[in-house]
Amino acid sequence: MGERGADPASLRSGEGGQRALEEQVLREGLCTGCGACVNLCPYQAVFHDRTVLLHPCDLTQGRCYDFCPQTPADREAIRRSLQDADDLTPDLGAVKGFFITRAADRDLRRRAQHGGSVTALIALALREGLVDSAVLAERGEGLLPRSVTVTDPEAVAERAGSRFVVSPTIAEFNRVVRGNAARIGVVATPCQAFALAKMRVQPLSEAEAGIEKLQLVVGLFCGWALSWWKLAPLLKQKTDLARVTGMDIPPSRYHTLEVYASGETVRLSLDEITPCIREACRSCDDMTAEFSDLSVGSARLPEGWETARGWNQMIVRTDRGMELLKLARRRGVLEFREVPAGNFEKLKAASRGKKRAAERSSERGGADERRTQAG
Repeated sequence: MGERGADPASLRSGEGGQRALEEQVLREGLCTGCGACVNLCPYQAVFHDRTVLLHPCDLTQGRCYDFCPQTPADREAIRRSLQDADDLTPDLGAVKGFFITRAADRDLRRRAQHGGSVTALIALALREGLVDSAVLAERGEGLLPRSVTVTDPEAVAERAGSRFVVSPTIAEFNRVVRGNAARIGVVATPCQAFALAKMRVQPLSEAEAGIEKLQLVVGLFCGWALSWWKLAPLLKQKTDLARVTGMDIPPSRYHTLEVYASGETVRLSLDEITPCIREACRSCDDMTAEFSDLSVGSARLPEGWETARGWNQMIVRTDRGMELLKLARRRGVLEFREVPAGNFEKLKAASRGKKRAAERSSERGGADERRTQAG
């Protein structure tokens, strides 16, 4: 096992409170909608998929700023503090193992997105007492997901499926952590997982304690999320939003978003969808939820998309994640297949592409800011 640890001073976001959060993140259109700044105090709230400031706050240092995944932080120091140095890679973060899996339960696979591995793992963690509460996203009204906490393993499958509009998951975590839950699991996108990682390493007062209840983070591969404010009007032109039951994105060669609406499949070109991408996603360099215990995405298999969509690819990142995966194998909860030759290298290449695109976006943003200042 590699050595862990980092200078606590290097783990803070820097001096900042609500005013700095507003100036550096909200006004710049960089809010990810994760909800990390919500339910810490009465001053921030989520309205649809936007973070809004309800009251001004004059604190010069605040958790709202420190926990935000978009405020400055030493990401490498946080990695070293939470993950084994021997497992770290430049392309994918910590990697203890790479697997192709799916839920063994056929009915669960039918109800879940792709292979259903995330649903199976969370239900297993609840059944085995590894967590007593799980923070998940579920389908809400008019394409708007909402975050919920479940304690019943049987309730997990009811929330299965991917949401391409952001859910304020960390706001729900901030709420439930103050209650009676003792061991909490969270299913998180990359930005949400990073917000939780920042919480784990920030020094907190006794009154603010609670992050020690976080026992499991299952990450989701994510290329981008969509703005509800832009997506909803677009889809209203194609179908009744009340009929939408799910969405999926086939491999890039299809260049399509599939929308499932009461037995009908509506296909939209990604050229139509691209303008709906949240601005914050363009500068995100994490495709595979690198700050999770294990992370899961749709598989790529030589048999083609129709077979691949029934399987997941999974990166195990921490000892805790590996223990859960081994338990899933022993209990027969997951099925495994051999990783096809070249799959791991292809995932690394895709992740590198995301990092390079984020770097280019940041460079363009910096150039635009310099031009504005010069003008």
